[in-house]
Amino acid sequence: MDESALDHEMFEKLKPELTSFCYRMLGSVADADDAVQETYIRVWRGWDSFRQQSSRKTWIYRIASNVCIDKLRQAKRRALPVDLFDPAVSIVEPRETLPESSWVWPAPDFAFDPEQAAVRKDTLQLCFVALLQTLPIRQRAVLILKDVFEWPSRQIAETLGMTQAAVNSALQRARATLGRAELRSEELCMTEAEPDHELLSRYVEAFERFDIPALVALFHEEGCMSMPPFAMWVRGKDNLSRFFALTRWHCEGSRFLPTTANGGYPAFAQYVPGEDPSVLVPWGIHVVVTKKGKIWHVQNFIHAKLFSRFGLPEQLER
Repeated sequence: MDESALDHEMFEKLKPELTSFCYRMLGSVADADDAVQETYIRVWRGWDSFRQQSSRKTWIYRIASNVCIDKLRQAKRRALPVDLFDPAVSIVEPRETLPESSWVWPAPDFAFDPEQAAVRKDTLQLCFVALLQTLPIRQRAVLILKDVFEWPSRQIAETLGMTQAAVNSALQRARATLGRAELRSEELCMTEAEPDHELLSRYVEAFERFDIPALVALFHEEGCMSMPPFAMWVRGKDNLSRFFALTRWHCEGSRFLPTTANGGYPAFAQYVPGEDPSVLVPWGIHVVVTKKGKIWHVQNFIHAKLFSRFGLPEQLER
């Protein structure tokens, strides 16, 4: 095997882990994929100049970090609707949207070492990814490499072009910032060790029948639903009931396919009736947060482009 083939094989093995790093940095799996592709191009172009002053992995991560930092310098902070706006006061069909670049989006599972994946699962939760976006760029990179990937400070310093003292200082500041942050999404976070699969099944069944009373009964009294890219989100059983009644025309006849998101948490891909009466088309990916036998938060990410990245079909036969 020649050197270039060996390097390509090494990069492919590193790719899932690298994508998960870029996703935590950028808050979007599409941007993470682009960052990893750009990293590969820079590695390929720069291989002849690599002088073995650090490990190949550290060198590749240095390039990936620089790609992410470059992207983030030109970007506004991504967030979740519940962290940007208060719940809707008047319940109407949602109209106002923000650009795709405004939102933290869910990610499919990254296929790397299962033991590492289990350790890192909590740090892939949407609320944690949203929390990371509140940090300055270099502090974000330091915290991910230290607290998620468990790298030594020396290796982080070499990767990010910092001194070890600067790494340790940035880590302290990042941890302090996260400790002070008060994001509403944290309150609505997935805190149960195991998802309530029975409750999730009842949610899918009620939604597919579009039985509004049965659907609303599954929610906590202050349960809520958010729908990026729509800025509006809804809280409380009465408001949810009114909202579902308003959107019946669009959602009735939906079907769900099970999938997983953000560290293996159950999610559901919603397909809705399209212009062709013989098929259903992609609409949103539902990430359902449950606590104590009730639904606390449904995050319905309305973004059809996500479906192919999740390995989901382009349409369903009716």
